[in-house]
Amino acid sequence: MLVRNFDATDLYTVHQLLLVSGWGHRAEAQDDLARLIAASQRTAVAVVDEQVIGFARAITDGISNGYLSMVVVADGFRRRGVGHALVEHIVGQDESITWVLRAGREGVSQFFVKQGFNESAVAMERKRR
Repeated sequence: MLVRNFDATDLYTVHQLLLVSGWGHRAEAQDDLARLIAASQRTAVAVVDEQVIGFARAITDGISNGYLSMVVVADGFRRRGVGHALVEHIVGQDESITWVLRAGREGVSQFFVKQGFNESAVAMERKRR
């Protein structure tokens, strides 16, 4: 498996991955995904045999704060370290940045605890409509 920065040539396959993985509501059209990616400071794909099997993106100032927005792994590749590798690629080793995320999907909290995230009593949210 190779984890690398997203490239514009990955757009179609990442969009297809999102659609089949239950993330279509976040990027219904390929153009929506392109806009999300353009507004993100960090994006990555996981690739096996030239097939995109995972995607992650984050918004960060690169100094103090970061928001891990998406971590998506193809169904047949889950629980194989793909998500972990994507998070490591996006978050990196800089411990001066506080990273936050929304762990709203069932069972995902346990995954992120393994990645070093903690439950937070200080986060607040204003949900989109």
